[in-house]
Amino acid sequence: MSKGKILVISGPSGAGKGTVVNRLLEIDDSVCLSISATTRNKREGEEHGVHYFYITKEDFLSKIEKGELLEYNCYNGNYYGTLKSYVDSLIESGKNVILEIDINGGFQIKEKCPEAVLIFLTAPSLEEIERRLRKRNTETDEVIAKRLEIAKAEIERSKEYDFVVYNEDIDKCAHNIIEIINM
Repeated sequence: MSKGKILVISGPSGAGKGTVVNRLLEIDDSVCLSISATTRNKREGEEHGVHYFYITKEDFLSKIEKGELLEYNCYNGNYYGTLKSYVDSLIESGKNVILEIDINGGFQIKEKCPEAVLIFLTAPSLEEIERRLRKRNTETDEVIAKRLEIAKAEIERSKEYDFVVYNEDIDKCAHNIIEIINM
């Protein structure tokens, strides 16, 4: 059995990352989604090992010190990261492992795993990103404006990724990513 690949999928809010990743999981059984570790408390309905690996802050910091994380970041006082042992076991079993993470995490992965494939997923334009964010009807104008500023910076850095894929159509986008996986 051949080893799988690490596939990092990053992109701005509104690009459709979650939707495209879910479509990939439906149509390609060689693909699986990595589960992140976090120090945040479990929310109602979440399960350990399904939504996240819930660990203590002390354990997380110990894993950082021991080099047991492929990438990590801190948001709102909680740590999130990717366990090296978990991803390694999936790759060894032949799975292509998707890490849906931000670009900073993507660059951390590339530094530790040069063979990882970095895919930047985005909408065809900033206007389309804004339209998608507004369609969600979940954020204020101020939050949308901040997300668009972040999107501009991320799109500028997308040049440092291995591939840029435009999400104009979910199925076409998913099949474009499958082509990249099969290269």
